[in-house]
Amino acid sequence: MSSNYPGRADVVGVVTAGLCMIGGRMIKGTQIMNEHFAHSGAWALAIIMIVVASWLFYRYAAPKSWREWAGAGLVQAFIIALYAEMYGFPLTIYLLVRFFHLDRTNLNANLWSTLVGMGETGMMISMLVGYALLFVGIGLFIQGWRELYRAHENQRLATTGLYAFVRHPQYTGLFIGLFGEGVVHWPTVFSVILFPLIVVTYTLLAFREERRMLDEFGEQYRRYRESVPMFFPGHRQWRQFIARSQSE
Repeated sequence: MSSNYPGRADVVGVVTAGLCMIGGRMIKGTQIMNEHFAHSGAWALAIIMIVVASWLFYRYAAPKSWREWAGAGLVQAFIIALYAEMYGFPLTIYLLVRFFHLDRTNLNANLWSTLVGMGETGMMISMLVGYALLFVGIGLFIQGWRELYRAHENQRLATTGLYAFVRHPQYTGLFIGLFGEGVVHWPTVFSVILFPLIVVTYTLLAFREERRMLDEFGEQYRRYRESVPMFFPGHRQWRQFIARSQSE
């Protein structure tokens, strides 16, 4: 072999140097992010939040079929991506700064406040609105599960409580909670991409569940489906809610 061709040691050296350069840039980027954001690098807190959120979700979602597990997998990925960026490393901000030359003068760990340029004020507003949606979503998710569980125990169709306003209050709560936490409060590249996929997946699951309910309850469920919206209350349901609140 001619001496003009690089040997194995030379190739390994070039690859090693390239990897070191990339790693050095990533480490430098991490240091820059940590200097800007005091909570970056709190991986223990990130793991705790991921474990707690995952337990809460699986406690009440209880997936069984492969379709339900597919939806649960998307939610699990959403949770991991969200809290890993929120408390670990702000990857979305790093990518915007590193590859899209985002202006660092208004740099903030929160994407919305960074893009709008509102700083800590914008971060506080998005946090309050996001948490409000999150807690509403969690409440709907848990209460919907309880009402459905009681209906199954009594072998009847769930049509009262939250089910008098929407046909799938658990999914409504899931959508509102994920939107509040992963799109309004702390949007990331992954959470913004995953959210519509989660909505589509659980909408398909809801249609499949309704076909099963039609087989089980027949005309009773058909009348219920025609009078009650799928995920969000209509004008009729809001009027019923207001009238019920006034009577109480």
